[in-house]
Amino acid sequence: MPLDLHDDIQRAPVVLAYGAEASMLDHLAAGQSARAREAVLREIAIAGVVAHDVVVGARSLVVTHQANDGEKVRAILRDVSLHTTPESSPGTQHFVEIAVRYNGDDLDSVAQQCGITTREVISLHTDADFVVEFCGFAPGFAYLTGLPLTLVLPRRTTPRPRVAAGSVAIAAHYSAVYPRESPGGWHLLGNTTHEMWNINRHPPAFLQPGTHVRFVELA
Repeated sequence: MPLDLHDDIQRAPVVLAYGAEASMLDHLAAGQSARAREAVLREIAIAGVVAHDVVVGARSLVVTHQANDGEKVRAILRDVSLHTTPESSPGTQHFVEIAVRYNGDDLDSVAQQCGITTREVISLHTDADFVVEFCGFAPGFAYLTGLPLTLVLPRRTTPRPRVAAGSVAIAAHYSAVYPRESPGGWHLLGNTTHEMWNINRHPPAFLQPGTHVRFVELA
């Protein structure tokens, strides 16, 4: 799956038309996309603009709208780009806890590569306050920012052809839960029984951009 590392060079945010019925805010800072989405949703509602969708990426945000609302939406995006920072709080924080059995196949190797014990790996992961930055790769797959720097590792050199649904993993600056069985190259720390994706649920994805997540260890 595609996975962008945090760039060392931070470009200034830019706002541009993305066709006749969409506008983009690009070059956001790492950890800023989900918070920018919250601000955009608030400002669009205040302005009385109808947004068909707000799609979040790792460093970008796209709003789809009626063609005659383009200038209004881009003005909102420019304002948001000036006032939203990675540390600013979204308007409404939604916290969820995910129970995990830390028995993953890569737990020992992660500890070895990070120069710490497996117990310290687990403690760092459960002490972190994660935020869903964006979703991608597969339905219900959420990229969570907030991983402690000690646990930042590149993806595995050899991806697995099969990773079980519910696998809790880390790679680069992200943590994630595999919503269904699939190939994958992330480091597996454990597993959860939480259902990440259910087409009969509204919304189908358990984790949405901007949601705060804490992992809780099961004995």
